[in-house]
Amino acid sequence: MTIPPQRPPRGREAEAARNDRRVLDAAREVFARQGADAPVSAIAAQAGVGIGSLYRRYGSKRELLQQLCLLAMEQSIAAAREGLAADDPWHGLSDYVQACVAFGAGALGALAGAIETTPRMRATSRRSRRLLAELVRRAHAARVLRPDVSPLDVAYLIERLGRRGAEPDDAEQENVRDRVVAIALAGLRAHAGSPPLPGRPPSERRYTGRWSTPAAGGS
Repeated sequence: MTIPPQRPPRGREAEAARNDRRVLDAAREVFARQGADAPVSAIAAQAGVGIGSLYRRYGSKRELLQQLCLLAMEQSIAAAREGLAADDPWHGLSDYVQACVAFGAGALGALAGAIETTPRMRATSRRSRRLLAELVRRAHAARVLRPDVSPLDVAYLIERLGRRGAEPDDAEQENVRDRVVAIALAGLRAHAGSPPLPGRPPSERRYTGRWSTPAAGGS
């Protein structure tokens, strides 16, 4: 699989990317504490920027939340590309899982069904899932991943482990998160005699359908 090179941002573009990342990190923390109904003012305060600056850049709360979802998916895509560049299929997959959990890939899951999804969001989501499917395919081909694990199993695992709680994200929480991720990764590895997973693989329709409900407002 060919991974096209990406030009690093420069100048004002790089500054805008840093600001977006700061707002995204802030939003993850705020939504963890207050849920999807958290006001934009709380995100701005957490990020250390003025609410006027946010609205000048994004226009509305809806546009801000849509952009944050895009940024989160693009982070996952970058992690998947790095994983696919790894020579070892297991390291590629496990590094991807660890990276996504570390930056809180599941933290914006609270927005599912609360905002309208755009064509760009849907296209980015499909690209992210395709890259994850390739990571899983490589690991299956190398016989290092349980054969009954699907890409959506991994996606749901990341979403659950990547959520942030209301407690401070300090060194102790990071230690707990690292241990839990290590336990989960051990469960994903192929081992002779492992009992089969219960039930059926997750449904693609259900996974994506959570985001199909348009927002009631958005101002």
